[in-house]
Amino acid sequence: MANFEVKFTSSALDDIAPFKRRERKTILDGIDKQLVYEPHVETRNRKRLRPNRTSEWEVRIGKYRVFYDVRQSERIVEVKVIGEKRGNMVVVRGEEYEL
Repeated sequence: MANFEVKFTSSALDDIAPFKRRERKTILDGIDKQLVYEPHVETRNRKRLRPNRTSEWEVRIGKYRVFYDVRQSERIVEVKVIGEKRGNMVVVRGEEYEL
């Protein structure tokens, strides 16, 4: 089975920019590990979300959250939002993010 290609929206690239180099590496490595193969299959760290304005899927990478959509026919994963989980909220670019 062919792998999925991971693409980042310009907004997602802006989301990851404020993180330290080590944090970015953790996030990007997690994306490679979790979303290249079967990104549309629920796992312990990957789940389908209730309908919202952001994305259809969420993956947990430690304390970080990556929100994405899957276009199965094109074999593309589109990363839309990257944030950090703090308590019961997700912080994106220093502000609380509402799904």
